[in-house]
Amino acid sequence: MGRLWILKWVLLVGVLGCCIEGLGVNWGTMANHKLPPKTVVQMFKDNGIQKVKLFDADQSSMGALAGTGIEVMVAIPNDQLVAMGDYNRAKQWVQRNVSRYTFDGGVTIKYVAVGNEPFLSSYNGSFLNVTFPALQNIQNALNEAGYGDTIKATVPLNADVYNSPVNTPYPSAGRFRSDINGLMTQIVQFLSKNNAPFTVNIYPFLSLYGNDNFPFDYAFFDGASNPVVDMNTGIQYTNVFDANFDTLVSSLKAVGLGDMPILVGEVGWPTDGDKNANAGNAYRFYNGLLPRLAANKGTPLRPGFIEVYLFSFLDENGKSIAPGNFERHWGIFGYDGQPKFGMDLSGQGQNKLLVGAQDVQYLPQKWCMFNPNAKDLSKLADNIDYACTFSDCTSLGYGSSCNNLDANGNASYAFNMYFQVQNQDELACNFQGLATMTSQNLSQGTCKFIIQLASSSPSLDDSFVSLVSMALLFTAMWV
Repeated sequence: MGRLWILKWVLLVGVLGCCIEGLGVNWGTMANHKLPPKTVVQMFKDNGIQKVKLFDADQSSMGALAGTGIEVMVAIPNDQLVAMGDYNRAKQWVQRNVSRYTFDGGVTIKYVAVGNEPFLSSYNGSFLNVTFPALQNIQNALNEAGYGDTIKATVPLNADVYNSPVNTPYPSAGRFRSDINGLMTQIVQFLSKNNAPFTVNIYPFLSLYGNDNFPFDYAFFDGASNPVVDMNTGIQYTNVFDANFDTLVSSLKAVGLGDMPILVGEVGWPTDGDKNANAGNAYRFYNGLLPRLAANKGTPLRPGFIEVYLFSFLDENGKSIAPGNFERHWGIFGYDGQPKFGMDLSGQGQNKLLVGAQDVQYLPQKWCMFNPNAKDLSKLADNIDYACTFSDCTSLGYGSSCNNLDANGNASYAFNMYFQVQNQDELACNFQGLATMTSQNLSQGTCKFIIQLASSSPSLDDSFVSLVSMALLFTAMWV
C-alpha cells in the first residue's frame, strides 16, 4: 500500500511539474541589453519548456540550445525572403542554419519559419511575390538535404489573412482574404503536400486595443455574458480565440483542406503600454488558456490537441512600437528574466511565479533624475523627447504603469531610461543641466525605474564550437 501511494505521488509530481504537451514559447531578442543566451536556455530547462520559436537563426541562441533536446523553430526574417527566391541561396541557408547544427548533440530543429507575418496589410504587398517562392525553395532544400521528413518549412501568418464576410460574420463563413485568396490556396496546398502545418498568430488582446465597443470578457476564456451564435451552425462562441481559430478552419475547408494541421505560432497578453495591458489581465488570460490546452479541449470546429507557442518569453525594449506601445511588453518574464505574475505551465491551475533568471548581473544602483535645481526649463520638452527617442518610454503612456507620474516624474523616468541604455555613462545624465544622478530608487507604486542589465558580449559557447568543429571534421573524413 505504501509503495502504491509513493507511485501515485511521483506520478502527480510529474504531471504538475511538466509543461503542457505541445506548449512552446517565442524567444525574441530585440533588446539593447540582453540576458546571456545560456541564462535564457537555463530558464527554459528550469520551467520545463520543451519547444522554442526563434525569429532568426542567431549563432549564440543556437549554440546555447545545442544538446538540450529542446525543439526549435528557426526563422528567416522578411528582409531575406527575396534572396531565398534563388534556390542556390536557399540551399546555402539550409547548410548554414540547419545542416550545421544537425548532428548528435546539436540543435533539435523541427520547423523553419519562412518570414514573419509577411502578408500584413500594413506591408502594402511588399512580400506578396517573394514569400511563396522562398517557402518552396527552403522546403525543397530541406528535402534535398535529407531533412524533409523531420523538418518542415512553414509561414507564420497574422490572422488578418482570413475573415468572414460582412453579411455573414460567423466562423463558419471564414474565407481567405479576397486579395490573396489565390496565393493562400497555393501556399496551403504546398504545405499540405509536404505535411507541414499552417502557422497562425492569434491575439485576443488586439481585439480590445483601440476598440472600446468590443465586449471585454469575450477576449478571455472564463465566459462571456453574451455568447456569439454562429447562425449557420448554431455553435455558441464564448471567446474570440475560438471564433478566430474556427474562422481559419473554415477558410482551409473552403479550399479543400479542412483537416490541415494548425499551429498557433503566437498567442499571449502584454503587461504594459495600454490601458488593457497589465499583469492582472495577463494572469486572467493565461489562467484561461493554459488549462484549456492541458485538457486538449480545442475549439468547436477543431476539438483536441493544438500546438501553441506563447508570445513571448521576455520583454523586448527594442521592438518597433508602430502597432502600439504594448509591443515591448509581451513577455511572461521582464527584461531581466524575472517573472511578472503567477502561471502554471502544466495547465493544472497551480499558479505560482515561474523560475526566473539566476545570477543576473545589473549595472550599479544608480539612477538619473530631473534636476530640481534646474533654472532654464525652456528645453525640457525637447530633452524628454530626445531621451524617449533613444530609449523606451512606453510605460508613460495613457493607462500604462507610469501614467500617474507628475511632470517632474515623467522627466525623471525618461532621463533614467536613456541613462540606463547608455550604460550609466555620466555624460548621459546631463540633458543641458536638467538632470542629475542619484543613488535613491525613484520607483513609485506600479512604476518601476529600472536598473539595466550589465552589458554582455554574447558569443558561441566554446563547447558548442568544439562540437561543430568535430562534426565538420567527421563529415569531411567521409566525403
